[in-house]
Amino acid sequence: MKKIFFFLLLSGLFFAQKTEVIDLSKSIKDSKNTYKSFSVIDQRPNKEIGSILFHKNQVNIVFENDPSKDISDWFYKYNTARGNDELVLLLENIVISEDIKEKYSIGKLELRASTFKKKDDGYHFVNRIDTVTTISSRNTPYLSQSLAKKITLSLADLLKDSYSKTTWEFGISENDLASYNSILMDKLDILKSDTLKEGVYKDSYSFFTHNPEPGYTIETNSKGVATKAAKGDDKKPIRNFYAFVHNGVPYKIIPVGYVEIFRDEMGLFIEVKKEELFPESNSTMIMLGGGIGGLIGSIVANAAIVAIDANAAKKRKAMAGTEVSLDPLTGNYILPENFGKSK
Repeated sequence: MKKIFFFLLLSGLFFAQKTEVIDLSKSIKDSKNTYKSFSVIDQRPNKEIGSILFHKNQVNIVFENDPSKDISDWFYKYNTARGNDELVLLLENIVISEDIKEKYSIGKLELRASTFKKKDDGYHFVNRIDTVTTISSRNTPYLSQSLAKKITLSLADLLKDSYSKTTWEFGISENDLASYNSILMDKLDILKSDTLKEGVYKDSYSFFTHNPEPGYTIETNSKGVATKAAKGDDKKPIRNFYAFVHNGVPYKIIPVGYVEIFRDEMGLFIEVKKEELFPESNSTMIMLGGGIGGLIGSIVANAAIVAIDANAAKKRKAMAGTEVSLDPLTGNYILPENFGKSK
């Protein structure tokens, strides 16, 4: 009788514990065949990813074998041709949790990972992802599948973006990889300098390392709105750059124009609205000089907007802006929770 009870108990545990295997089948091919080798360093403090409850059964989200082997196999499956460089993926955190409400639940994924190019003098930072994603069971009953898929998509985006990213010139030893963020942050002159270098910055790396494109100056229209960067006869729309500094004031290019960049003890940030970072196809934009002109955060620029389109300026003023930080290592937006949602 005891044996039968023990068997039933084990059977109940077996059926109550299920797994959702992370499907690493999305293409991550590097069309330029940059890398000859790839490896994974797993520095996650917790090797367990987490679980989601489904019909009273606990569903564990797992890699098929272990992340180092599975992600490496994934890379080599889609990158059979070999380049010259070594790419390293640093896994910092992958955690799934669930907030169970009365009639629904919310699954949460926290994922942080970085890529480095390995050279003789150490690991050179390339890219990273640091994201928090939530999914409600009111939108899908299959939370475990959705969250597992999100892991795949996030890692795929990180790797594919890394193929074309600028590699940092500062090398870090393997022993210091866990502290790479503070080490690199300490080297960023843009966070320390009181005087900013005038000009345009082609990408986030050049901006945060304080290296504008040599020889370019800012051109403005009759309203005082910056429209182009000029170097002799070479003129480029201001929208083609990541950021620029004009008359000592730094600006970040956004989809509908540009906004002023501010600095505090925590780093750099902009004050912006969701409609400006993620404009809908039918949203009102101000066209200047063949490009999208400035919905800009300074008093002077707002005056320029009034001169161009009073209705657009009035609409922008009516919508409260939100502080959005800029990731100094990637240039990406760090969106606050519930960004753009009405309170």
